Amino acid sequence: MSGLVTEVDGNDVVVRYADPAQAASAVGVWAHLPLGDTLMHRVDGGWEVRLTDLPVDRLEYLLDVDGSLLPDPGNPRVTGGPFGDHSWVPLPAYREPPWLDIEPCAAERASLTLSRTGAGRIDAEVWTPASAAPTDRLPLLISHDGPEMDAYGALTAYVGAMVAAGTLPQMRVALVSPGPRRNQRYAAHPAYSRALTNRLVPALTDAFATAGRPVLMGQSLGALAALHATWTSPATFGGAFLQSGSFFTAELDPQESGFEFWREVTGFVASVRAATRAAPGAPSVTLTCGTAEENLANNLAMRDHLASVGIDVGWGEVRDGHTWTCWRDMLDPYLTALLLQAWA
Repeated sequence: MSGLVTEVDGNDVVVRYADPAQAASAVGVWAHLPLGDTLMHRVDGGWEVRLTDLPVDRLEYLLDVDGSLLPDPGNPRVTGGPFGDHSWVPLPAYREPPWLDIEPCAAERASLTLSRTGAGRIDAEVWTPASAAPTDRLPLLISHDGPEMDAYGALTAYVGAMVAAGTLPQMRVALVSPGPRRNQRYAAHPAYSRALTNRLVPALTDAFATAGRPVLMGQSLGALAALHATWTSPATFGGAFLQSGSFFTAELDPQESGFEFWREVTGFVASVRAATRAAPGAPSVTLTCGTAEENLANNLAMRDHLASVGIDVGWGEVRDGHTWTCWRDMLDPYLTALLLQAWA
């Protein structure tokens, strides 16, 4: 391999692709956010582009080589995701969460399945600290896209570290699988919300000794589903943690109008925004979002509206895009604070 490797130069990222045989006809950089001109130009031994004025402190990307997307072979940093690995680079301002250096507490896992609900089969895996007895009544955190948020967003590693450090109390985490029809299930689907609140939550609290009301969390469309459940059944939950929610509106998100469940999503968001007062006892809500996301505007609008109807609302942001690591990096302090408030 030639000496062409990707590197950070000040606040710029210089992406390079080794191609000594000049086999490629076009090479560029692909990302989930606008980066300006990402078309690479030929240099001795390959290709290169300098990315400037980046809107993030941590860049996730792929190389587009003649129409094929692949991780950058000139960059050893990769992060996983349900659609494969992405390359990433930290810029000078980026800091990983300190809890990553804390050894998580030992834990055990158990499965729970509802084979038949109005929304189909629902599978969950429940994480519990190994030192907890089955009869110990513990707070419960429920996560949409739970297996994915655990694998790619380190959810139980975060909880285990916070419990080991004494920052959070012992607790259980229910990692709820999205199932094969995720988009339909999470697009403000009434049957799923009923199955979640009337079937899954009671099944979890019957099977696992639980203290207080559970906190529900989700990312992207999973955050929309979490808002839908807490909005329509406010007495069920003690809090909602909504990360980069897909709170689409026609005015802010016309680029999403081709989404198959656009009408369901925008209809629910419109109904929330038409409300003048939240239901009595509505739980506290914390929203977080990357500042480089397309979803930022609709998340800010939802934050402001929820606060205006009387909900206790928290907010967090980092300079990142719509990524699992963005969501991981905002677990502390934002989820930490919500959990401590909800379970005080």
